[in-house]
Amino acid sequence: MSVEITLEENDRLDWALKSFKRKVQKAGVLADLRRKRHYTKPSAARQLKAAAARRRKRSTRSARPRV
Repeated sequence: MSVEITLEENDRLDWALKSFKRKVQKAGVLADLRRKRHYTKPSAARQLKAAAARRRKRSTRSARPRV
């Protein structure tokens, strides 16, 4: 999960930082760190996963047009 950018001699630092942040966001490094910050019991993880599935199902159900 290492993120790396290559810089040329004339590249600007703010551009490099922006590129690095974008790659870290896309790789999901920070989200993974937040998720692994504390131990989650397997039963609690199942409950969170089921709740997320219910939220996704509810949002897709309300987003599609009714006939």
